[in-house]
Amino acid sequence: MTTAAVTTAAVGAAGALAVGAACAPAELAPKARFLPALAAVYRAQLSRARVARIPLLFVATFQSVGIMILMRGVVDGGSEARAVVAGSSVLVVAFVALNLLAQYFGQLRAGGGLDHYATLPVPPASVVLGAAAAYASFTLPGTLVTAVFGCVLFGLPMGGLWILAAVVPLAGAALAGLGAALGLLAPRQELATLAGQLGMSAALLLGVLPPERMPEVIVWARDLLPSTYGVEAFARTFAPDPDWAAVAFDLGVCGAVGVLSLAVATWAYRRAAVR
Repeated sequence: MTTAAVTTAAVGAAGALAVGAACAPAELAPKARFLPALAAVYRAQLSRARVARIPLLFVATFQSVGIMILMRGVVDGGSEARAVVAGSSVLVVAFVALNLLAQYFGQLRAGGGLDHYATLPVPPASVVLGAAAAYASFTLPGTLVTAVFGCVLFGLPMGGLWILAAVVPLAGAALAGLGAALGLLAPRQELATLAGQLGMSAALLLGVLPPERMPEVIVWARDLLPSTYGVEAFARTFAPDPDWAAVAFDLGVCGAVGVLSLAVATWAYRRAAVR
């Protein structure tokens, strides 16, 4: 074989390799890890919600305070006053974590916002948990203000208010997961808004009103509402000798429901994102 032929063969082989390399698909960047992705979504949602949701948080707190003032005319004290104060405090969590989150995910789905998140290399669970955590973070100040006002209004002790540090995140997780699932599963944005409003109304009627005044059927329905266990855990701390085992049980139920509801919301996100 001549030198020219060898050179021609070498050039042809190099060209074939270059063409093959150009046609081969490029490697995709690795998916983001769960915790960094969760932190990024949380910060983004927190900065967004800080401007848009603080006025609504004020409305939620004012609403709960107004309910306690109205109930003061028919409730003197005892277990009924504990139920009113605890239920009104957790209602702030329900307004933000359930109602507003259902509306947000319903709007996100209707406006095509899920397509944006679907193109990002982040796990679906980080999107749901990040948004839920951002919305739930705004509920602690309003819940604390409502609880302090209720204790002063009904003459209840404030020594157990520290339990709100556990009640708010656990009840918030359960209600936020439920709100996200409602918003993602609703076929239309209007239905997501309606579902969030109905959920908050259920938390209002079943959580604030003393269970002693309710029919047995309503009490059973109350037990199905995730926020009920947060209300019960908080209300028990007002007793002279709180049953801490029962408080821990109620908080455990809240946590278990929170894990389940957030798992359902993650599944609903995956389902909505691929449609």
